[in-house]
Parts: sequence; structure tokens; C-alpha cells
Amino acid sequence: SKAGAGTVDSLAVQADGKILVGGNFTSLGGQSRAYIGRLHADGTLDNAFNPGANWRVQSIALQADGKILVGGDFTSLGGQTRQRLGRLNAAGTLDNAFNPGADLGVFCFAVQADGKILVGGGFTNLAGQSRNYLARLKEDGTLDSEFNPSANSLVSCLVLQADGMILVGGSGRSHPGWSLPSLPIRIPMADAAKTSCSGREPSLTQGLPGTSRTSACPSETVCSRHSRTSP
Repeated sequence: SKAGAGTVDSLAVQADGKILVGGNFTSLGGQSRAYIGRLHADGTLDNAFNPGANWRVQSIALQADGKILVGGDFTSLGGQTRQRLGRLNAAGTLDNAFNPGADLGVFCFAVQADGKILVGGGFTNLAGQSRNYLARLKEDGTLDSEFNPSANSLVSCLVLQADGMILVGGSGRSHPGWSLPSLPIRIPMADAAKTSCSGREPSLTQGLPGTSRTSACPSETVCSRHSRTSP
């Protein structure tokens, strides 16, 4: 079988057609792979790619330069310490210059056109500073101090829109007097530091300033609930 033993939580397709796979598995394509691996377009294992992590990989995203963002619950990636967030070169070697670190799981990424990296998860600290579940990094891995919307529970889904808005999905958001299931909200990319992500509108025509609600995730994105666990 070409499927791994365990669960697959994240997929990303490179420009050359190869498929990056992350999840909670220790075998992929019939061979040992620790939580991350790569397949050729035909589904056979890429033997040249084997960075390895020490725990679950929940999110993979590609940058324009071919580098690979990896997030999850791990504390080691590519044989070196990485606190739940790291970056690989296209060949699978660790990018030693990128090491922001998070205190709890990283579940999703979105890479902006300017190269900045949106990060969502179960963390309350990213790159050594307080950030509640949602943050943005500069391309070099340093924290973007101008972006701090702050959610009140984990963020598991991020999507960029062409109009410069950021779709954010997760769980457990609330507002006094409202108790609603977890649905995406939307925040402006440029004004996120001024916008609270802790609210949820009771209808499409009522809501917090600067936010709006959609009824479902975009078709190209899967939003899932994640546990806040560490190895």
C-alpha cells in the first residue's frame, strides 16, 4: 500500500508535482518515515527526502522560493530542536536560519504575496512573544509586531482572499450573549492589529466591527478541530 500507517493531516503539492505528506505516521509508502515524507507524482516514495520529526506534523505550506514550512506538535525536525514550527529547504534539509518556535501546536499556515507567513494553532507564545492562537511572521522568521488580532481559542484554518482579507477558522469563539458553533470569520490583512477575533456574529448582517462571517470554509480548504497536545 502507498498509504502510511496512521493519519495524514496535511498535504502540499510542489511545482514539480511531488507531494509532501505530514501527519501522525511512522511509515509511508511501505518504508519508515517519521511524521513527514514526500511522494513522487505517481505515489511512490521519494527516497531522497527524509527529514523526520519526533511527533505529529499538522501543517505543511510551500513558499514561493520552494522552501517548506512545517508545523505541528513536534519538538525536533530534521534532527535538530524546533519547537512546533520549522522550515525545510526544497531538498529536505533544515533551514538553520528559521527558528521562531511556539509553545503549543501549530495547525495551519498561509503565505502572503509579500512573503509574510500567517500562523494559526493552539499556541499563546510565538517567537518568544505573547500571541494568542494567531500571528504573522516575516519571511526570515521574526515576528511581525504590527499584526496581533488575538483569538480566544485555537485557530485551525487560514485562507487568503484576493481582496486582502484573511479567512480564519477554529473552535470555541464566543461573545457575551452568543453561543454559536465554530465558523470562519474574516479580518482585514492590513488592519488585523486593530481587529478582535474573539467575536462571532449571530447573522450575516450583524457582527463585530471589521469582521464578517461565512457559512462554511472555502471549497479548497479543510478546517478541522485539533487537540492541544505536546509530546
